[in-house]
Amino acid sequence: MSTTDRGREDSLIAPRHAQGAATAEPGAQEPRTHEPATQEPRAHTPGVPQPQTPEPQTRQPGAPQAPASRRTGIIGGGIVGVALARALSARGDEVTVLEKEPRLSQHQTGHNSGVVHAGLYYKPGSLKATLCAAGRVSIREFCEAKGLPYREVGKLVVAVDETELAALAEIERRSLENGVPDLARIDDVEQLREIEPHVAGVAAVHSPHTAVVDYASITEAMAQDVRAAGGQVRLGHEVTGMTLERGRVRVVTPVSEDVFDRVIVCAGLQSDVVARFVGADPSPKILPFRGEYWELAPARTDLVKGMIYPVPDPRFPFLGVHFTRGVYDNVHVGPNAVPALAREGYNWLQWSVKDTLESLRWPGAWPLAKQHWKMGVDEISGSLIKPLYFRKARRFIPELRSSDLAHKHGAGVRAQAWGRAGDLLDDFAVDQVGPVTLLRNAPSPAATSSIAIAEYVIDHYLDATRAAAPAVKRAATDASPAATATAKASSGSKDAAAPTTPAATETEPDAADPATPGAKTSTAQAPAPAKAAS
Repeated sequence: MSTTDRGREDSLIAPRHAQGAATAEPGAQEPRTHEPATQEPRAHTPGVPQPQTPEPQTRQPGAPQAPASRRTGIIGGGIVGVALARALSARGDEVTVLEKEPRLSQHQTGHNSGVVHAGLYYKPGSLKATLCAAGRVSIREFCEAKGLPYREVGKLVVAVDETELAALAEIERRSLENGVPDLARIDDVEQLREIEPHVAGVAAVHSPHTAVVDYASITEAMAQDVRAAGGQVRLGHEVTGMTLERGRVRVVTPVSEDVFDRVIVCAGLQSDVVARFVGADPSPKILPFRGEYWELAPARTDLVKGMIYPVPDPRFPFLGVHFTRGVYDNVHVGPNAVPALAREGYNWLQWSVKDTLESLRWPGAWPLAKQHWKMGVDEISGSLIKPLYFRKARRFIPELRSSDLAHKHGAGVRAQAWGRAGDLLDDFAVDQVGPVTLLRNAPSPAATSSIAIAEYVIDHYLDATRAAAPAVKRAATDASPAATATAKASSGSKDAAAPTTPAATETEPDAADPATPGAKTSTAQAPAPAKAAS
């Protein structure tokens, strides 16, 4: 990963529809400067405690006045954005979250399997591995403090035959280096079936502390902490433009206009679009992949006790169809990974000509299609033809019947970053453009890592005591062939055409173009984050 630092101060307000956001609130008038006391009404989430309204503070005559707090805007109301808002408001910032939808966590955060990952797959030393390890602890502690459900159901990664044993051994190696707690290798089939009685396979690795949660409820609880600290969470506020003005940032929505000291962009599926508002490099671009789930019939949920996962194909940042018992005891099967026809295309009927044409015109589109068209055909076929999807699932549970897949249980769209060369990128990525910090790639395990990601971004990008943000790894897929080779060797980004080891991520950027004025490209190892606090 690399850091792009541009201090441009030219006017860059973008068209209001560029973000792909929700429509403005009905009856909205001309944009207005936000009044600090205003807060959006919100619906109560069952099981989440309600915030206490802080008592108004009065200053005694003659008492010294506290220094003005820093105004921080956060674009995006998923779990990463709200975790950042919570951490910053606890430090005294005046925080405003701008979310385009009518509720929080409406996209990736609210459309995933709810797994708290233990860190089995990620390259040791990568940001994913480091922040996942800290994040899983912080999420557990947060759930305990807030009384939210947290269930350690355990995960079994199963090799169905001898051809998968070498890849399973690599996952075991990575898991041990990443400190996955109480990991066990199982080569005895009888022992395998003590954990999952209906599973078929020749070996597995078992992570007994992999857990499931309700990330939407966690996000709501974090938002309550933001409000209680005096911050604001504004729903239905689609960001349509940003301007850099003398070291500050003007942010425009159809219903408000604010000037912030700094802005953090956690826009997920819209992250590359929002990055263009401030002149950031267009690469990495977001390629939306839809993951579809089937739900097991209630009478057949006894087939799965916890989680049953395949050994992932190391060529792709997806894990393949698997079984997960959710926090509310339903069992879902999936997801697959099919290219979505819109950034927020949750089924085949939701499509966008604009989004699709932008993807097809991207320089990386044809290299990606040439390398992986067979996988694409296979995934699309499984999406449209149930028996093909069922066949993939039945490899792990021979007793499974087609009728056991009762109905499709929704879908999620993963914001997959890809570069100009067609590479699908693995690790977290952050850019900096003046006072704007941009999370350019935050796929799974971003929800697990959310509290740790917040601490990392604050420590390494927002801490005023630091003279400059450190370089953060990103694969230099837009650079020359020599530079690309150097970046991959340094950052661990794998060549999709010639994979060697698993580096998959779950669902749930490449370097700045050296030709772009003001861009900086670096492949330096990112510093280890401080332990995340909950």
